[in-house]
Amino acid sequence: MPLPQIQAAHPVSGGDINEAFQLDTAEGPYFLLVQPGKPVSFYAHEVAGLKALSQAANAPEVIATGEIGSDAYLVLEFLETGHGSQYELGQTVARVHHVTAKQFGFADSNLVSKLPKNNTWQDDWTTFYLKQRLDPLVQRAQTHHLWNASRQAAYDHVRQAIITENQGRQIQPSLLHGDLWAGNYLFTAEGVPTLIDPDVLYGDREFDLAMTTIFGGFTADFYRGYQDLYPLTTGYTERLPHYQLYYLLAHLNLFGETYGEAVDQTLARG
Repeated sequence: MPLPQIQAAHPVSGGDINEAFQLDTAEGPYFLLVQPGKPVSFYAHEVAGLKALSQAANAPEVIATGEIGSDAYLVLEFLETGHGSQYELGQTVARVHHVTAKQFGFADSNLVSKLPKNNTWQDDWTTFYLKQRLDPLVQRAQTHHLWNASRQAAYDHVRQAIITENQGRQIQPSLLHGDLWAGNYLFTAEGVPTLIDPDVLYGDREFDLAMTTIFGGFTADFYRGYQDLYPLTTGYTERLPHYQLYYLLAHLNLFGETYGEAVDQTLARG
């Protein structure tokens, strides 16, 4: 591993996907993620995502990636955490969303997550969102007996509503974090808003913001900061449930019927 004299390694919380450690070295601490039994390509999408985000936001610097034996690793800059402004966090996300592409998708797909995501480029956002995000989750739920006729009927209705509401909308392919819940941002010791653990794509910015509304951790100041820099368009609140649906379907697939009621309530909103 390309680091100066490693003095100690301390396990830390790294989510449910990676083994995570703080490495103490002669030059100071680093953050190490390890994925047992996976090739180095396991971290390719995360590395690309961190580099993309760093165009407009503070994100951990990628130090090195590789393999030790049969285990993939990723070494990141170690960030001491502190407290900061939700208003500035909102402005940070708005700056990320101002980074754009010509199409919807991303240069690579995230095929190593528990729910693989196909990021093949599309000219049309509705096509991308339905065929490369929602439909695959519905199909997976069917396969795992987490679906029924009433859910399918409600989904068919919502699917058509998404097609209808997006007709005539000017949707910019914005750089999205892709998994923007409260566990994926932090403030440095200096109070700088920082985005971590991305699952990036270029898409409708409302899709990113929908995730912030599901599990909490974002205050009114966050949305005020966002709106002051990049105002949302008319109808945002009406479209929000159609984007919340994706994240709730993902959780239904990952954790089962615990999320069934939330899925049903969101589908019922039409």
